[in-house]
Amino acid sequence: MAESPNRIAPPRFPLMQLEAIRTLSELSTLPFAGPLLRRVPEGDGHPVIVCPGFMAGDRSTVLLRRFLTSKGYHVYGWDLGQNLGLKTTGDGGERLAERVIDIYRHSRRKVSLVGWSLGGVMAREVAKKLPDQIRQVITLGSPIAGKPESSSIDWLYRRVTGHEPETSAALRDLIANLITPPEFVPSTSIYSKTDGIVAWQTCIEPKTPLTDNIEVYASHCGLGFNPAVYYLVADRLSLPQDEWKPFDRTASAWRRALYPSSGHDVRKAQIQNKKSRLPVTLIPKFIKPLLP
Repeated sequence: MAESPNRIAPPRFPLMQLEAIRTLSELSTLPFAGPLLRRVPEGDGHPVIVCPGFMAGDRSTVLLRRFLTSKGYHVYGWDLGQNLGLKTTGDGGERLAERVIDIYRHSRRKVSLVGWSLGGVMAREVAKKLPDQIRQVITLGSPIAGKPESSSIDWLYRRVTGHEPETSAALRDLIANLITPPEFVPSTSIYSKTDGIVAWQTCIEPKTPLTDNIEVYASHCGLGFNPAVYYLVADRLSLPQDEWKPFDRTASAWRRALYPSSGHDVRKAQIQNKKSRLPVTLIPKFIKPLLP
């Protein structure tokens, strides 16, 4: 289990400082990721909405959406402009819910939601309200189990949105209900223990038959450009609608190397990480001292 949300500190300051250079390094690997990404099965054409992170819009998810389109999905941006949390989606997420319903009615198929950071938080909340329209949710570095203070940019969110838990009833309700996963919709959290923006402990899904957690080597801002993340998203989306199952990182040696842990036993995963640190060659040397 992750530690209590009341005691989770933000990521270490050096990790936040390194976000930009790490993101660029992850982006630079995409052109060489063909052999990995060709391993993913082709999609079945169902609709997918990709939700951007805080202060970002659909332009930030163009590369991920292009990749998913190339795998055969009907991919959409969220079409709500800049993500300012409840100011953008509505206090009850109604604007994002309307987007889901419109696409569901047009395609006559359940919609999968992929949400980056705050976009994943909002996508997951909407999935709780629309289980009959949503096929699955995949979050990327999304703080789904903690308080705002566990993010290194909590101050920026407050300043930009004007929303404070002390004064916003809608924000207090959102925070109070975050930890509860969608009851009838599969939800997968993809997270990194070297995230410089969001404390990784707040990204852990509680254990249910329809939740999963998969650890990757990535920065927070690089999650939307990381080939290993692209593989995971496409792999999860390729599962048949009624045959969802957790990710099996033990299925091959390359999966074990690329994904340090998966599942719900975080303590066990930490032990496994220490025993199998050979793939830390994937992590720049200046990051290694900052690992948990």
